[in-house]
Amino acid sequence: MEVFYFLVFGALSAVVAVIELSKTNKDRVNTTTAFNSFKNNYLLVYSLMMAGDWLQGPYVYFLYSTYGFGKGEIGQLFIAGFGSSMLFGTIVGSLADKQGRKRACVTYCITYILSCITKHSPQYRILMVGRVLGGIATSLLFSAFESWLVAEHNKRGFEQQWLSVTFSKAIFLGNGLVAILSGLFGNLLVDNLSLGPVAPFDAAACFLAVGMAVILSSWSENYGDPSESKDLLTQFKGAAVAIASDEKIALLGAIQSLFEGSMYTFVFLWTPALSPNDEEIPHGFIFATFMLASMLGSSLASRLLARTSLKVESYMQIVFVISSASLLLPIVTNVCQFSKSYGIFFSGC
Repeated sequence: MEVFYFLVFGALSAVVAVIELSKTNKDRVNTTTAFNSFKNNYLLVYSLMMAGDWLQGPYVYFLYSTYGFGKGEIGQLFIAGFGSSMLFGTIVGSLADKQGRKRACVTYCITYILSCITKHSPQYRILMVGRVLGGIATSLLFSAFESWLVAEHNKRGFEQQWLSVTFSKAIFLGNGLVAILSGLFGNLLVDNLSLGPVAPFDAAACFLAVGMAVILSSWSENYGDPSESKDLLTQFKGAAVAIASDEKIALLGAIQSLFEGSMYTFVFLWTPALSPNDEEIPHGFIFATFMLASMLGSSLASRLLARTSLKVESYMQIVFVISSASLLLPIVTNVCQFSKSYGIFFSGC
């Protein structure tokens, strides 16, 4: 089975390499030394923050199961994390604007480190606290860092178009390369070095601590524009009016929510789906393969978006069909196993 994972990983790596290497330099932007220093500092911090997040992904379900919790209890823990992120995600942005984006980024590090520490306890209540802390940290990760970057970029007087350079590099590193390496590193800690399923969480805490040290020593504080600050109720009213006045906004939100819902279902169920009888599987290596496939999708998306002749809504229909087919594979597999067990014949099995 591990040979199969290795072959899939190698094939995806080759495809991603071909796509990336075939890109031309016509869109390269000339920047200054000061900007490159600023960009590299942010990319270092962002990569460390994402490493702290990605290292935990493959082993959350596995760790809970080793503590003896069933799928129902693990589901409750997952829901607590997602719910915490949803709840605090609505307020962390405005709080960061008022209290300071740098301070919010440091809070992310502290909160997530505390969440990692709770993974050492097999007690359900402590693990629940860790999930809530993790949800808060996730909200900060996807709001405070980008807000700090945009404000600091503008404060230092850099060209506006250079901002896209930093964002593109951050996506490639943080959501691509770092995610893949985190999966492989986690696999090394748990399977090769036999340090146990809590080891990736300890490693994540170390990366977060290093990143926090860099933030404290090299980042300056920035805040939101006080003239544009609105209370939370006013912001919600404005959002509700925008959704009600434009049907496309509501439909787009529904589409995004449904797709994200299927993704979070996959995040929760991929571990028990691949090891229904508690078989030993290389969680980190499988996760790295998932992230490599995600990186491949990002590379393809950038190519498709560059073609103005193609409409997004046309090829996104194909993306949704492929996604649905992928999620149907476990169902087909279970049906085939059921048919063989009871001597029932199904076409295609």
